[in-house]
Amino acid sequence: MYLKPATGRTVPDPARGDTLPAQGRAVEPSQYWQRRLIDGDVTEGAPPADAPVATPRHAPTPSTPPTKGPKE
Repeated sequence: MYLKPATGRTVPDPARGDTLPAQGRAVEPSQYWQRRLIDGDVTEGAPPADAPVATPRHAPTPSTPPTKGPKE
């Protein structure tokens, strides 16, 4: 989720140990951020066009080798 602080607010970001910048930042959804939204401390918005796009994680390769068919 991409959040920006409400006008005139300084909002701590506990995951990073700093404050949410005025232009906003992508944060992991959590109860903390949901509460900030409900209280009006932050607003949800779209990230800027030049923001890096997160790439999806690929499934890890299996650690066990594939089984072979029956012996003939």
